[in-house]
Amino acid sequence: MTDFMINSDAFAWQMETDAALRSTVVSIVMLDRSPDWDVLVDRLERIRREVPMFGKRVVESIAPVPPRWELDPDFDLDFHVRRVTAPAPGTFATVLEVARRAEMAEFDRARPLWEVTLIDGLEDGAAALVCKMHHSLSDGIGAIQVSMILFDLSPDPQAREDLPAEPAVATRRRLDPFLQPARYDAALVGKAAHVAVRTAPTLLLRAARRPVASTRSAVDMASSIYRMIRPINRCGSPIMTERRLIRRLGTHEVSMLALKEAGHRAGGTLNDAFMAGITAGLRRYHSHHDVTVTDLHVTMPLSLRGDDDPLGGNRLTLMRFDVPVGLEDPAERIARIHAAVAAVRAEPSLPYTQAIAGGLNLLPRRYLASVLRHVDFLASDVPGIAVPVHLGGARVTMQYPFGPTIGAAVNITLVTYVDTCAMGINVDVGAIPDFDVFHACLVAGFEEVLALATPAAAN
Repeated sequence: MTDFMINSDAFAWQMETDAALRSTVVSIVMLDRSPDWDVLVDRLERIRREVPMFGKRVVESIAPVPPRWELDPDFDLDFHVRRVTAPAPGTFATVLEVARRAEMAEFDRARPLWEVTLIDGLEDGAAALVCKMHHSLSDGIGAIQVSMILFDLSPDPQAREDLPAEPAVATRRRLDPFLQPARYDAALVGKAAHVAVRTAPTLLLRAARRPVASTRSAVDMASSIYRMIRPINRCGSPIMTERRLIRRLGTHEVSMLALKEAGHRAGGTLNDAFMAGITAGLRRYHSHHDVTVTDLHVTMPLSLRGDDDPLGGNRLTLMRFDVPVGLEDPAERIARIHAAVAAVRAEPSLPYTQAIAGGLNLLPRRYLASVLRHVDFLASDVPGIAVPVHLGGARVTMQYPFGPTIGAAVNITLVTYVDTCAMGINVDVGAIPDFDVFHACLVAGFEEVLALATPAAAN
């Protein structure tokens, strides 16, 4: 069954039929100069060999079997890796525009779902990588792990082991479109039977000994599943309601030490302080439009990745819940967010994410799209690289992540690099047409939260 998409990845891929719900991830890697091109190409080829999905394309299956990964027999590295020179004056705005277009453009479905563009000719001799991939290839933490194949810990490119052998492309047989789903179904039934044989006696014994507790546990599980998939019939925001296909991208940076300290001083974490900064910005944005708002709907990825999980792939679940936006006291807001996130992390349905995603894949796409379009914002916090890294002799100066909106008004993703929290802001201009106003409100919102930290941490 390893060739088939896991249910959560299949969910993201099948939503591609609605352009507003595409799961395209874009990241910008800023470099102090242009890297050695041969080293860059070699490292990307190494990623393809060491992380097999980067050399595979998606092949549709007969419903309800999920799509599967298949080695691309016509893989062409030159198609996936491009090099361009920025027109003068070569500002960061040019890089953002390349990233914006990459974020809005559909993938070539006949090829593996990633592209890398090197941009030369930036101010002060700098360069940038714009990396684009579909979310089904990897979650944020997995992408950071894969990126360490690309980077070096020293300015001089380090010698690597010989490349793994070129993967062999299996010959497709005429009956494969029918045999593959049959094998998937057989394996699924076998797995279900194994789980049933292993767990049924224990469950029956527990139900016989403690019927009330067993019933309560079943009710709690059903309630938890409902909270995970419950329909959202309207946006929490009265103004961020429209959805379009046009995106605007922006960035913001704050001190990692200061954001972490601000969270701790209010009894929370760095992630809680991050969420508090976003909600403060949203409160200010609504106030700018003379609108009072209390709670908003957020989608937040929760990582389920373990130490034994392979490189790449997705090991996360998307949790939807409400967070306080109207609170002006940043410490109180952090505390409330901390409690809300803790409740989500304690949901008993979390271990069954893949089974739940499989059920969602059977629902009408129109229904799922209507639910996703009523989420107000999406926020993701990804632990990044803790030490300076290099690529082909060039020093990485910063990394900016841009997650997909998947129906929400805005996605704000944070990744840490050394001692900085770098945020990528991906805005749907239908919901937020005045990007500059929103960006200023967001910056002011983080200043509110960072005021909780000591001046030494902020510096």
